Amino acid sequence: MKEDIDTLKNDWLTDNHYTATPKRTFVRRADSVYRYLEREYLNQYKNAHIVLLRPSMSFMLMQTPDPHTLKEALPNFSRTTHIFLPINDCRNPSIAEGGSHWSLLLVSVVDGVAFHYDSLNPANRNEAGLAARKIGQLLGRQLQFIDLADSPQQENSSDCGVFVCIQMRHLLLRKLLMAHAKEKVSMSMGGKSVDATQGRKEMLRIIEGFRKEGERRRS
Repeated sequence: MKEDIDTLKNDWLTDNHYTATPKRTFVRRADSVYRYLEREYLNQYKNAHIVLLRPSMSFMLMQTPDPHTLKEALPNFSRTTHIFLPINDCRNPSIAEGGSHWSLLLVSVVDGVAFHYDSLNPANRNEAGLAARKIGQLLGRQLQFIDLADSPQQENSSDCGVFVCIQMRHLLLRKLLMAHAKEKVSMSMGGKSVDATQGRKEMLRIIEGFRKEGERRRS
């Protein structure tokens, strides 16, 4: 936890200097963000059937030839309307902490469309397309893949994890959970600015909150 806080103050998730750890550090930090969104928001919307697929499971899904073999480990998608998947560019399944870039895939099950948000477009286009095909196999339908060229772009080599978390939160809280049942919601992030510095502060606050909660439970 202290390592996460220390590195988050300066580098974020995919800094090329952390050649052995970018995937591992993102998995830990993203798990805190996912738990926060689920506990603070999704739990309040009992009729929202939205799945935040963990980074490790997304990676396993991409590396497994037959995704149906993972069905018991995956959530039940029978009533799911949307699935969020973080996408990593590691292509070697034997390197658990490999990869240097993250992007976000949002599958709208109800529309049969997979939207890809890449802050270094088109860096992860092939990986995201693969993940969309795997999810489509699990759903028993072919998904239309849309690589959103208007996704906000990072200005350095270390902010992709911030972009994934901020965009996921925005799409979840400002679009999906706020939409009326029959309302058509645009999934574009065009024109949306991403404040990476503020994003780091927010992630620090979330991680620190879980740290303090853990201390209270142990005391």
